Amino acid sequence: MQIPVSFTDPINARILAVSEDRLQGFQRDPLGEIARQSGVELPVVIERIQAMLRAGTIRRVRQTLLATNLAQGALVAWSVPEEKLSAAFDYMFQRDPFSGHVVIRTTDAGPTKYRLWTTLKVPQGFSMTRHCEFLMKQTGAEKFLLLPAKKLFALGVGHVRRRGLEPGSRAEVLAEVTDVSLMTLNDQEWRVLEALKREFTPEEIVPEIWSLRAAEAGVPLLGFIAMGEEFHKRRLIGRFSTFLEHVKASGDGERVTRFNALFHWAVPAGREMDAGREVGRHHIMTHAYWREGGPEFHNVNIMGVAHGTDKELLLQHKAAMDAHLAADGIVVSYTNVFWGGRSEIKPSEISPFAYREWWKSVNA
Repeated sequence: MQIPVSFTDPINARILAVSEDRLQGFQRDPLGEIARQSGVELPVVIERIQAMLRAGTIRRVRQTLLATNLAQGALVAWSVPEEKLSAAFDYMFQRDPFSGHVVIRTTDAGPTKYRLWTTLKVPQGFSMTRHCEFLMKQTGAEKFLLLPAKKLFALGVGHVRRRGLEPGSRAEVLAEVTDVSLMTLNDQEWRVLEALKREFTPEEIVPEIWSLRAAEAGVPLLGFIAMGEEFHKRRLIGRFSTFLEHVKASGDGERVTRFNALFHWAVPAGREMDAGREVGRHHIMTHAYWREGGPEFHNVNIMGVAHGTDKELLLQHKAAMDAHLAADGIVVSYTNVFWGGRSEIKPSEISPFAYREWWKSVNA
C-alpha cells in the first residue's frame, strides 16, 4: 500500500503539527517525543517522515541551533540593478554557504531599490562587512544594509498548525525576549555541533537517531547526549524540526503557503521591547525581531515574518496587530509590508572551520 505523503493527510497533519516547531531544545528521543505529542505510534511517525522526506513534502529534517548565539548574523537588504537581480539571487543561494534565506521582495507602497533580501551568518572572528563587500563584487550589487537583530521575540515555523488561524489570534501572555549574545566553543564542541546540525537523510530517521551522529563526532552516545543537553542549557539549541516548503509546491504539487510577508513597524525609541513582545505573541508570526532599519527604511525598528495562502488574510492579521499596538498606546509612525516573490531557503553554515576553507577557496 502506498504511504500518504500529503501534508493534508490527517495522520501526517498530526505529525507535522508537532514536528515543525513544537520540539524546542535538545531532545534525547525526538521521534519518540513526536509520537507522544501527536498520538501517532512511533513506527508510523518514522514511516511517514521518511516517506514525506523522500517525496519532497518535507524538504529537510534537522536539529536547528540558536545561530545568533554562535555566529554573527544579520538580515541584509541589497540594492542590485534590475538586470543583475536574478544572477545575484542565484549566486547568494548557490555559491554562498553563509547566506540562508534568499528572497526577492516587492512592496504595495511602490518601487523599492532594496529588492534582494538575505539572511547572513558569519562565524566569530570574521567580518560580516567584509563578507558582504566580497558578495557585492561577485554580484554587481550597488549597496547593502546590515540589519542585525538586537532582540528576538518569536522564532518558530509551524505552517501546518497556523493554517486557519483567525486574525488577532494571540497568546495570553507577552512574547518572551531572547537576547543575542555570542558564545565561544572549543574544537570538540564544534565537532559535536556540526554532527548535531547536519540534515538527516531518510535512512537516518531511526529510533536511536543520535547513535550515528555520536560516532561521526567521535564521542560515545551518552557523551554526545550529555553535550547536547549542555548546549541546551547554554541556549545554543533551537529545535528539532521537519521543514516544509515555504512557497514552492511540495512533491505532490500542494502548497503549504503562498505568501511570505515581511512586516515593518517604526515605533518610538524606548517602546521597542513593548512592541516586539506584543507583535511576537500573535500566533501567525513565524519570526519577530528588533532590528534598526535606519533612515533608508524610515527608521523602522520592529520587523516580523508571517506566511499564508491568502494575501488579504495576511493583511487582516497585520491590521489586527496594528490595532493591538495602538490599543497598547504604541504609536506607529511608519509601517510597510515587503512581499516575498522568488525565494530559496537553506541553513546558513556557521562553522569557523568551514568559513576558513571557503575563504581560502574564493581567494585562491
